[in-house]
Amino acid sequence: MGFLVAKNGLPTCKRLREVLREAQQSDNGGLGFHMWGTVVDRNGVVVAIAHTGKHLGDQWPGSRIISAQKANAANSLSLDTFALSTANLYSAVQPGGTLFGLEDTNPVNPQAVYGGDPEEYGTSSDFLIGRRPGGINVFGGGLALYAADGRVIGGLGVSGDYSCADHNIAWKARHMLELDYVPSGVDPIVIPGKPNDDNIVYDIDPKTGRSASGWGHPVCPGKTKEIGLALPAQHPIRRR
Repeated sequence: MGFLVAKNGLPTCKRLREVLREAQQSDNGGLGFHMWGTVVDRNGVVVAIAHTGKHLGDQWPGSRIISAQKANAANSLSLDTFALSTANLYSAVQPGGTLFGLEDTNPVNPQAVYGGDPEEYGTSSDFLIGRRPGGINVFGGGLALYAADGRVIGGLGVSGDYSCADHNIAWKARHMLELDYVPSGVDPIVIPGKPNDDNIVYDIDPKTGRSASGWGHPVCPGKTKEIGLALPAQHPIRRR
């Protein structure tokens, strides 16, 4: 298992690339683009980063940093008892929202995210590994990672497609990593016998632009919403 697990139960770059590729190749309702994925530990330090394309330019170059932001945000804003995905943050940070201005509180560290040899980006030699990228991202694609004992041990960030598809891919990848022992969340959709989770919420009124729960995310094109709403049933979170 040494080549699959880095430290504290988190995946290596190789394992992250494997699950990210498998999740990206499934139907996520998006554009089908290649993806970037980043994993941080509980201290916000990058332990793994990968991309699904064969070459560096096969996925959006900007999504490398976005994926790191998402991983950092989900980890930074989740607890052992409560999980927030980056998809849950969109409405909360709008003017009048309960977390307005949140994205400005933890800026990206440019010395971490822009350093090193670009040819090594997305590999085990990526300059980001062992560094804290910082950043707060407020749309779909970032999830906290929970070990079997219920502890949050880090965050996963995925970027490269519609933000709704990013969330769908991240959810599937987390499930494959078996790091989805999520305690509770803000998703208002209740599955009988199970607590709420950190799934994406689609409850923004198209006329008013307001989210009924305060945690809503915009609807993206394609089947992203349909697929997203089915995630808890098709890829259920694990229980301790």
